[in-house]
Amino acid sequence: MLFAAGMGIGLMFFGVSEPMSHYASSIGGTSVEGGVRTDWAPLGAAAGNSEAAVQLGMAATIFHWAIHPWAIYAVVALSLAFFSFNSGLPLTLRSAFYPLLGERVWRWPGHVIDTLAVFATLFGLATSLGFGTEQALAGFNYLFGWSTGNGAKVLLIAFITVLAIISVMRGLDGGVKILSEVNIALAALLLIFVLLVGPTASIFESMLAGGLAYAKEIVPLSTPFGREDANFTQGWTSFYWAWWISWSPFVGMFIARVSRGRTVREFVFCVIIIPTLVTVIWMSVFGGTAISQVLADAAAPVKDAALELKLFVMLEPLPLATITSLIGIILVLVFFVTSSDSGSLVIDTITAGGKVDAPVSQRVFWCSFEGIVAATLLLVGGAGALNALQAMAVSTGFPFAIVLLLMCVSLFLGLWQVHRQSRKR
Repeated sequence: MLFAAGMGIGLMFFGVSEPMSHYASSIGGTSVEGGVRTDWAPLGAAAGNSEAAVQLGMAATIFHWAIHPWAIYAVVALSLAFFSFNSGLPLTLRSAFYPLLGERVWRWPGHVIDTLAVFATLFGLATSLGFGTEQALAGFNYLFGWSTGNGAKVLLIAFITVLAIISVMRGLDGGVKILSEVNIALAALLLIFVLLVGPTASIFESMLAGGLAYAKEIVPLSTPFGREDANFTQGWTSFYWAWWISWSPFVGMFIARVSRGRTVREFVFCVIIIPTLVTVIWMSVFGGTAISQVLADAAAPVKDAALELKLFVMLEPLPLATITSLIGIILVLVFFVTSSDSGSLVIDTITAGGKVDAPVSQRVFWCSFEGIVAATLLLVGGAGALNALQAMAVSTGFPFAIVLLLMCVSLFLGLWQVHRQSRKR
């Protein structure tokens, strides 16, 4: 459920496209002593098809999808779980600010926090649903020649929204959990298949080398602002950080709901360490396979394919390409459903003041509204739909970043108070 709700659609969309993009042109340059990067020229120009280009491309991808996003989710989830399950407060964002605001969390400051959380969740979800729609339609068009126009986008979103409504009406255990288990099984099957029939040795090499490069370059990668490469700092890093932050109320509350009974140590290990390792493996298998294809043939189709098509073009040279591409489309669609219905559960909980058993009609309303917002952004965006989705994620993520920083302070105060009480005993 962590992956299905947290970043399933993103891993499908960017699993091939982002390692390829960074390898080809996004970041680059050379590291000098101490890890300070002085030259951020395009990787393709700086290193060509060199080993350094592969390592830095994978390191930049892992940087965007590993510890940073899961740590953001963990802060929100741990805050909500701690103040709700340990302190008996309602399961809503305002409860996490009780050490800072006291009883004022039940007045207008708390209303502002919950409202920001709802808008951030709504538009963060719409961004992911938009990416999923673009990729699924691109896959259908690639395999069967189906239309990718506005009518097809609206029909697909409507179809998936109906499935999400059915799932959300069945509840957490009867809907989201079952779909998540099915999806993770399919994802694991696709992952193992590509690992075995693809360039296995190159995949493991890129996994190890990319992971080591990530550990070495994490500090310069984490302080990208002020660099000359606006494509990497703004088109990738700024967008991702805003996207993760805008998703944090939704994913954080969802993680909190499914983590009751864990110790803090177990929680941190399961929410940060394990997902980071799985993410590294996923990006290395799919991204490493695509890069290997380009290294073997400079004119490989995956090199110049559109972002939403790169997964399917990468699978084409492998055995059973049609079947694996269909599995990829199914994964995108089911991740679409699980994101929508779990997001509806979370927004419904926030707007109901922390109640987890609010009327089903409210869940149906929010599920439908998410689909409407996603369809509207895609239609208004036109040819630049993906840019419109990114802009919406950034605009909603920034104000909630302030809330997130204050939440860190509040969580520290709450944990410190418990620590002091335990020492007195």
